[in-house]
Amino acid sequence: MALIYKVASEPWEFELIHRLNHKTFAEEIPQHPRQPDGCLVDRFHEENIYIIALDGDILAGMIAYRDKRPFSLDQKLPGLDQLLPPGQRPCEFRLLAVEKNYRHGAIFYRLFFFAAREGLSRGRTLGLISGTTRQIQLYERLGFTKFGPLVGTPDAPYQPMYMSLETISTHTAKLLPPDEREAFLRLTKHAGLQQ
Repeated sequence: MALIYKVASEPWEFELIHRLNHKTFAEEIPQHPRQPDGCLVDRFHEENIYIIALDGDILAGMIAYRDKRPFSLDQKLPGLDQLLPPGQRPCEFRLLAVEKNYRHGAIFYRLFFFAAREGLSRGRTLGLISGTTRQIQLYERLGFTKFGPLVGTPDAPYQPMYMSLETISTHTAKLLPPDEREAFLRLTKHAGLQQ
C-alpha cells in the first residue's frame, strides 16, 4: 500500500503524532524526558500544522509546519533575523520523525515537499529547521544550509539550517509522481519563485 500524505485532522492521528514524537525525541534522541504514557505533546502543538504520512492506520512519518513568531529558533538564537538571508518570509519546520521501518525511499523528501507547499501557499519563502547533527548529510542533500552555532544540549545537539522553499522544488520534485511535481511547480511559479 502506498503512503498517504495529508494534514493531520483526526483525534487518532494526533494521538499517533504524540507517540511518534515521544519515540523520536525522548527515546531515540534524548531531547526530552521519557513519559510513562509514551506520549510527548509539543509545546507549540496548538499552532502546528502536522503533515503526516500514513500507511493505513500506522503513522509512518511526520513533520510540523509553523509560521507564527517567535519560532523555537528565536528562543535559541537571539537576533535570528540577522543570521538569515535578507528579504525572506520564514517559516519553521519541526518534529521531523519517521518510524524506523519506513526510513528508506523518498519519505523524508515527500514530507519536506508537502511542508514546503504548505509554506508557499501561505506566502512563505524560507524554511528553517534545527537539524539533529545525526542527520546533517540528509539535510544538506535536501538543500539546507547551516547557519549559526549549535543549539540544544550536549546529549541532543541541533544545527540551525535554512533553505529557500524554491530549492525544495529542485531537490524533491524530481522524486515525486508527475501530477504532484506539476502541482508543486505551478505553485512555486504562482508564488513568484520561478522565472
